[in-house]
This record gives sequence, C-alpha cells and structure tokens, in this order.
Amino acid sequence: MKLLLSSSVLASGLLLATPASAADAAPAAEAAADAASDIGGDAIIVTGVRGATPRTVADSPVPIDVITPAELKATGRTGLKEILGNIIPSLTMPALGGGGTSASVRPISIRGLSGDYLLVLVNGKRRHTTSLINNLSRVSGGSTPVDIDLIPTNAVGRIEVLRDGAAAQYGSDAISGVINLILDSSPEGGEFSATAGQLYEKGGALLQQSLGYGTRLGDGGFARVSVEAKFHDRADSSADPIARVFPLVNGQPDPREGSVDHVIAGGYGRSNRDKIINSSFNAELPLSDTLKGYTFSTLSYRDIKDARGAYAPSTSIGALPQIYPSGFQAYRRIWEWDYQTTWGLKAQLGGWDADVSTSFGRDHVRLGAENTLNPSLGPTSPTSFFMGKQVQTLWVNNLDLSRAFDVGLADKLEVALGVEQRWEKFQNIAGEPDSYRDGGYVVPVDGTGFGQAYGGKSPSPGLVSFTGTSPADASSISRGNVAAYLDVSTKLTPAWFVGLAGRFEHYTDSAGNTFSGKFSTRYELARGVALRGGVNTGFRAPSLAQTAFSTTQNTVTVVGNERVTTTSKFLPVNSAAAQALGAQSLKPEKSLNFTAGLTFERGPFRLTVDGYQIRIDDRIVKTDFLGTASNGGAAIKAILVANGVANVDSAQFFTNAIDTRTRGVDVVGEYTWRTGGLGTVRLNAAWSYFDTKILHVIDNPAQLSAINVVLFGRQVQRDLLVATPKSKVVLSANWDLGKARILARATRYGQYTESSSVEASDRTFGAKWVADLELGYELSDHVNFSVGANNLFDSYPERNGLVAQDGSGAYGSFAPFGLSGGFYYARVGVTF
Repeated sequence: MKLLLSSSVLASGLLLATPASAADAAPAAEAAADAASDIGGDAIIVTGVRGATPRTVADSPVPIDVITPAELKATGRTGLKEILGNIIPSLTMPALGGGGTSASVRPISIRGLSGDYLLVLVNGKRRHTTSLINNLSRVSGGSTPVDIDLIPTNAVGRIEVLRDGAAAQYGSDAISGVINLILDSSPEGGEFSATAGQLYEKGGALLQQSLGYGTRLGDGGFARVSVEAKFHDRADSSADPIARVFPLVNGQPDPREGSVDHVIAGGYGRSNRDKIINSSFNAELPLSDTLKGYTFSTLSYRDIKDARGAYAPSTSIGALPQIYPSGFQAYRRIWEWDYQTTWGLKAQLGGWDADVSTSFGRDHVRLGAENTLNPSLGPTSPTSFFMGKQVQTLWVNNLDLSRAFDVGLADKLEVALGVEQRWEKFQNIAGEPDSYRDGGYVVPVDGTGFGQAYGGKSPSPGLVSFTGTSPADASSISRGNVAAYLDVSTKLTPAWFVGLAGRFEHYTDSAGNTFSGKFSTRYELARGVALRGGVNTGFRAPSLAQTAFSTTQNTVTVVGNERVTTTSKFLPVNSAAAQALGAQSLKPEKSLNFTAGLTFERGPFRLTVDGYQIRIDDRIVKTDFLGTASNGGAAIKAILVANGVANVDSAQFFTNAIDTRTRGVDVVGEYTWRTGGLGTVRLNAAWSYFDTKILHVIDNPAQLSAINVVLFGRQVQRDLLVATPKSKVVLSANWDLGKARILARATRYGQYTESSSVEASDRTFGAKWVADLELGYELSDHVNFSVGANNLFDSYPERNGLVAQDGSGAYGSFAPFGLSGGFYYARVGVTF
C-alpha cells in the first residue's frame, strides 16, 4: 500500500513504538526517520522489529503493510474492521455473523483463520479482547477477538499489519499476524469531519462525525484527543415474502393475509442499528534529557439494537397471537462500555533504552431483548428483558530493555529483552428469571387458526428468539500469566540480516507453560532485490470465555421433513456434564509457521511475493450438537440428566479437536506514475490466496465409544475449509490532480461454500467483483469535500435457493460484501 507519511508522522511513530523497539531509539534513529521519503518501501516501521536501528517496509525480513490515514478516510465504511476488510486482501467478514452477540462483534477471518489468531496492539501494547463470544457464528465460531471498531478511526496515525507469526515476540494470539494501531501524535492542530450516506434502495442511513485536536506540552511533548460519534441504521430486509403469516382457519387462508407485510425477516441483511461514541487520548511529556512519560487511553460506548429472529403465527408456536397478532421481529439489545488506559516511562539507563508500562482494559456488556416474549409464560409474558452481562478484564505490566552492541559484524548487534505480567478475568452474569424460566403455559385448543395448529402443545422455555443467562450458566473465571523474552538481530554481512527471538510463558490455568521461537532472515541479492523468510513456532492460549462460557438456547432443527424447535445447551468445558461427554481441560493451540518471499523495488515500482505455511495443532473448535436424533439421541440425554442437565435436547462444548495446515501466498504490487501536468497516479494490485486442510481429527473420547455419535462432523469441518473465499484480489488507482482526487477500487472475492451435514445440500456461491469509487476536491486550504459509493454497481450474491420459513436464505449468509447492495455517501473535512 502506498505510503503518504510526512516526516513528522514517521518520527512520532518511532516515539510510540512497540515495547523495547525503535520507540526509544537514539536521536540518530529519529533523524533517519525524518529523512524518509514518501516512497512506500522507505517508510519506517516499528512492528516486528526491536532495537535502535530504523527498519523500513522494504528491508523488513517479514511481510508488513502500512496503512495511512488517507487510506482509512477514503471510504464510506464505518469502523476499522470494515475499513481493513476493504483494504487487506487476506481479511474477510461474513455478511451475517450467525446470530447471538456476533451482531456486535462481527467475526473476521484472516488467511482463513479466525480473529483469535491475530494479535492487536495499540502503540505496541497488547489490547484487551471483547467479552462477547461468537458462539453462534459458523465462520470463526467461538472466537473472542479484539474489537477494533471501538477505537476511533480519526485517532489512528497509521496501521502496521505484520503478515507473519510473532508469538515469540509478542506472546499468545500472534499466529497469523499482528495489527499495530499507532495513534496520531501530531503535536498541534485539529480536524473535523462529517460523513453521511445510505444504501441505494434499502435505507441503512449513516451519520458519522469526528473531531481531533492536538497541542504541544512542555519542551517536545504533546497531547492529542480524538472523538468519533456514529449512527448507523439497519437496512430494509433482503428476504423474500412468506406465503402465509397466519395459520389456516378450518383449512382456509385467514382473511387478514392481505393487510399485513409478508416480508418478516428483518434481520436478513444489515441487521443492526448502531449508536457508537469512541474517544481516545494520547500524550507524551519529556521529564528530562533521558526520561519521558507517556499515556494513551480509549473510552467507548455502544448501543446496538439488532433484528434477530422473526416469527409468524403460521410458522412458530412462540408467536402468541394474544401479544403479537400478526407475528413479530425480535430485537437483541447490547449496551457496552469499553475502555483501556496505559501509562509508562521511557528512559535511557546505562546505555540501555528502557520502557516500563502498565495497562488496564475492560469490556462491560449489558444484554437485553425487546419486542419478543417468553411464550412459556403465556399471554402475560413481558416483551422486554434483561438477559445478563458479560465482562472481560485485562491488566498487563511490561518492562522492556534494548541496546545495540558493536561486535565487529557488518552492523551492530541489537539485543532486546523483557518481562511481562498479565492478569485477565471473564464474567458471565445471570439475567432476570423471565428471560430463561419455564412458565409451563399450554396453548388452548379452540376454534382459532392458532389453536387448531398448536392447541395442547407447550412452547419451549426462555425467549423465543434468544435465551437469557441463567444462574446455572453464570460463571466467573480468572488467570495469571508471566512471560520473558529475548530478541537479537544483526547483519552478518552488508547484505545478510538475521534475527532470533525466544519467549517463555507460564499460565496459572490449564494453558500451563509454553515456549516459542522465531528465526527471520533477509538477503539482498542486488540493489532493490532481496529474498526474505523465516520459521517460527507460536501458540494461542484458550480464551477464558472458551473455558467458562455457557448458555441455553432455543434452536430450530429438522427432524424428517419437519422443522422443530429444540433446546440446546453449550457446556463449560470443565463442567461435570461436559466431562461426562469426554471433554477435557483446554490446552494451548500450537503453531509452526514457515514464510519465504521475494521483494523487488526499482524507482516508482515495488513488488513483494510471500508464500507461507501455518500448521496449527490442537485447534479449539465447537463439537457438533450431541443428543440430536441423528447424533446420540437418548443415550446423550441420559448422560446429561445424570450430571444435572435436564430438559435439553442436545449439547455442545469446546475441545482441542483438530490439526490443520494452511498454505497460501500474498502478492502486492505498487507503481507511482508522476505525470507532471496531469498529476500523480498511484496504482496498487494485491492478491491473496490460501488453502486449509484438516490433517487430523481426534477420535471419540472413551465416554462416547459405545455411542454412535460424530464429535466433529461434516458441516463444522467444511466451515473451516470453504466458508470464506480462498482468494481475494484488490485493484486500486488513486489519481491526484491539483485540488481534485479520484480513488477507484475493484475487489474480486473468490467462491465460497455454505455447507451442510449432507453434501447434496451444500450451496456454492461464485466469485464476484465489487467496485468502489470516491471523488474528492479541496475547496480551500482547510476544507475538502468527497462523494463516493461502496459497491458502486449494486452487486448482490447469487440467489441459490433454500429459502427458510421466515423468507431468509436465498443469498446465503456468508457473503463477504454483504446482502444489502450499494451504498453512497458524502464527506466534508475541515482542518484548523
């Protein structure tokens, strides 16, 4: 990606680097940064490298991309997750997360792996994860990634994306790569921007406003504050109308059919209405010639109303006509407070650059439901509910040291070492009883269509759309961690760089002890031409949510040709019931990564080609539903009842079930054409491809050896392999002509498959091109205006049958570019 970084931004990036990295470099390093030009390969990076010697994108031994503020702004998308999905070829997101709290934290996939395998740093410090587990999502199911949407976009000075394993340098989660969000440290001035837009045909109005301002502190310090407010409405449904809203009356259609809306699946498409306020503070103050203090923080509030589950009396016993005569659209409510604050000191001590810091973060979520009911309570059921809370807390303390030694080689030996202490906690707090209890209501037998259809039957307990957290599902779990690392690097010859890193970690829970190592190298064959590569081992400790999360939910399954509502329970892995089904305490996932690449840079042209292989052993996945008629049946239910779990039809839990191998290649080409009178054209082409194979699946545990069950079946296996496009192409052209600017981008998403437990029911959706366009003009030195469109030509996925009872499903659910068509917007920016 072409870099348009000023020297001041580059220098500030060095001051806000990763622990024991170039952040505390000597003045010579800062001078080198100031001298860097705007050519992409010459931009100074701080992610994946440590020590005082400046390192650029071009001479990095591992693939890394830098995304500038200009690229972040040139889109009508809301939030960093969608923006990065638009820019980074290997990152995709499904249109629909799969229900549950995935409406808030949309699951992402990078290089075919879930967001759990991607470490997120802010100014080089570990960011806390979300408390909202993607338990119902089929893409990246069960993940608890960092929610980067709760960091204001206008607070970001640049983003460095390291496309290589880095657990030996940064610890758990850095298997597929690292994203380092470096906050804006501009020492003075401000900017205001406002963006408004909506979908071509389906509403989804957006209004986003942001304000940032910086000021100098003391001699060489700064303070900068950023605030971002967003309102984004849900879209009109992309579902088909259903045939009947009401049950038949004496075998005939209800006369009210002609007066009601037959498109009931309001959550099919962009399903949620978001109100978000994000803010950040970033400051640094020199205390002496050798000591400086720094702090940075983020604080966010999010209010989500998500359309999740639509029910008509003709299809659901839960749509009690006494409360909802013509059915209803249920809404999940999420009220979320999220913050993280970091404080630190940087000093020069006896020739060493030292960085000591402490960071505390928390994600606190209150869950609710509106416009729904607990039908087991009958016509007296409330229609709004408190469903519970989820809280994730992280406290991290770091001491990082770095120093360069002259040992007679072609360059100095850079040595970095440090220790880290980490404490984290996850809480799943119960909701109100009406959100989960069984009221025992029986539908009366009468002459109405509803009574004829369901009379004498009892609805399932809990909310018909989603179920609140019961005391039996509530939990609180915490753990500690200590780690130490050593990182050394140098040039053995003027053309040959080598780096070695090792890290040891100890967890106080079942994750136990881990060790990771990394070797990286780069050899310059000729000026501008180099080979690079390396090998590293990594790990990912199971998240606390994966260990302790539990919920009871109503799901729809097919028995024969009939769709029936069943009650399923997600079991905490250490519970008696889960262990009776063969569950064991979760252990860390272990990885072995190889990467090799070629870089070429000549004048305005740059090309990088990097191949990789990521093997992950003991991957943590969800089991199939155990206890359904086709998977264990009565035998599973008997085990559950014997261990205190009654009135459920099936159960799931997390387990270290599989070993996988992912192979792929990333290609990035850039060319800058300076035409003189016709301005400057920057061309970029990027291609990403991956293929994942399952190498091993664990056998059924001894507890289930005598029962005919499938622990990890066809659908969940194929969701790991083909649910996301294996290839993605991003082509872009940015033409600057005086005060005018044109950005055009075309993205090709490869085919993907939404699989079933039966091959004949698989649905494959073909590749699609999606175009974006933005036109910008500088009205004055301080005011600019832009208009644009995402999905310019209003592309939709293929229609591929299998429409559900509520009218959803024709386009599938996994489309990486959404189900709601094109979006147009306008943006104005003012600097001061």
